[in-house]
Amino acid sequence: MQESKSPTASLDLLKPATEAEVLRVIMRLPNKTSPLDYVHTSVLKSCSGVFVPLVTRLINLSFSEGCFPDQFKRAQVTPLLKKPGLDENDPSNYRPISNLNTVGKIIERVCLARLLPHVASTGNFSPLQSAYRKRHSTETALLKILDDLYKIIDSKSAAVLIALDLSAAFDTIDHNVLLDRLKSTFGISGSALSWLQSYLNSRSQFVKVGTEQSQESAVTIGVPQGSVLGPFLFSACVSPIADIISSYGVQYHQYADDTQLYTAVKSEVDMANVRNLENCSCAVRDWFALNGMLLNPEKSEVLLVARKPVAEKFANGSGLAVAGSDIAYSVKLKSLGVTLDQTLSFDQHVKEVVKASNFHMKAFRHIRPVLDRSVANTIACSIVTSRLDYCNSLLYGTSAANIAKLQRVQNTLARIVTGAKRKDHITPVLHDLHWLPVKKRIEYKVALITHKVLHHRQPQYLAQLVDVYQPSRQLRSSSQHLVRRSTVCRTKLGERCFSSAAAATWNSLPEQLRAIPEEKQFKAKLKTFLFSSFMGEGCVCMSV
Repeated sequence: MQESKSPTASLDLLKPATEAEVLRVIMRLPNKTSPLDYVHTSVLKSCSGVFVPLVTRLINLSFSEGCFPDQFKRAQVTPLLKKPGLDENDPSNYRPISNLNTVGKIIERVCLARLLPHVASTGNFSPLQSAYRKRHSTETALLKILDDLYKIIDSKSAAVLIALDLSAAFDTIDHNVLLDRLKSTFGISGSALSWLQSYLNSRSQFVKVGTEQSQESAVTIGVPQGSVLGPFLFSACVSPIADIISSYGVQYHQYADDTQLYTAVKSEVDMANVRNLENCSCAVRDWFALNGMLLNPEKSEVLLVARKPVAEKFANGSGLAVAGSDIAYSVKLKSLGVTLDQTLSFDQHVKEVVKASNFHMKAFRHIRPVLDRSVANTIACSIVTSRLDYCNSLLYGTSAANIAKLQRVQNTLARIVTGAKRKDHITPVLHDLHWLPVKKRIEYKVALITHKVLHHRQPQYLAQLVDVYQPSRQLRSSSQHLVRRSTVCRTKLGERCFSSAAAATWNSLPEQLRAIPEEKQFKAKLKTFLFSSFMGEGCVCMSV
């Protein structure tokens, strides 16, 4: 098994923190507290003038001594069911979330701010790992995966996608393997490495469910879920797997312990790429086993992605061997919270979003009479943001029927907030709330991601798909901040790929808007422009 090359940079010391940095971290903390906190998060924020100097002093002593405070290594584990509908009596169906002291997590966050830039600078961190990196998200990861899948389908081929499942991934990391990788692959040494070793060692945890509590036990393996550093350390530990996958020429993407492998298949008889994908999955299994982790092929899923005429040619295919186990093709696959179907229609995903939204709106309707307008609007926006807006850039180009289903959800939510009647025209209601309709929200997200990619060139895997138009000779369009279309798509489905959607959405914006470099100002102006265009079009939304 090949390993990454020697790191191009080293990190021996963790740079001291400043009070301004610690203040920013504290003020960005979510307004919730841990059962292990000595001081409530709200008190930390409201009395920041008192606590910031103390916490900064604690952080700098911790960094200089290469020692993480022992009192913050204790965790209260809260078991959470992995998916709705799983057997509640089976312990393996629960995810062990560690509740940790908030001050300890502040120290972790300050440390992470020093580790991330260094690890990225070594050249050994997987460029297709999206977890816990600035300007990388589940949405950007899925945009990249779908861009590849759309282009495969556009070339009249099918794609086979495998979603690998790791058993208790975070809980099986060997500390010695992790520390050795941090040193040899990412050049972390000296007091910085000692600090990380101290962070991992001598940890303890107990489980609490309701009023029942287990005895405290030592944790000698794994990284804590629910911590700030744990997921990043896991990603760093498994980063070399990218070299194994790349050696097989298989396309892939990673988000922490979620690994997607996929490849193009030209016909039902040309299975060379499928065999290569199967061999790659076996190599990945062996690498994980060599590093103390277990790939669970039985829980891995396989999806055949193709247009209907092409999919029919594969109708007799029963599936493929994932890490040596025969896995049948699924009709749908849930990846990073988004349900993908065989034709990438997103029909099933929209159906699930509507169902979840209706469930929450039913409860919201019951409590609406005791809420004032401002609070009701805040609750409604949280429902929209977490449901309708989650990864909604993926819905660019989806069917009008899907847009209409989501629009009905938003319309119902708007009526609950404002008290409007069912027969009232919805456009004035949305205008009153200053809510963009669903289709405009999708355009907003695509344009915003494109702006981030163009100005920060991150994530790199999306930056490679869009670029500013530079004509071969000086033209009027040279200074209009247009995006160059990187590929020519043959089908409507192919035009839904991010490289095409970004160019079409961005180039449709006014030149003055495209020229704004500052993100906050761009977001405000973009929403104003889209809202004005929505009202100007006299957009008629579903009134039922």
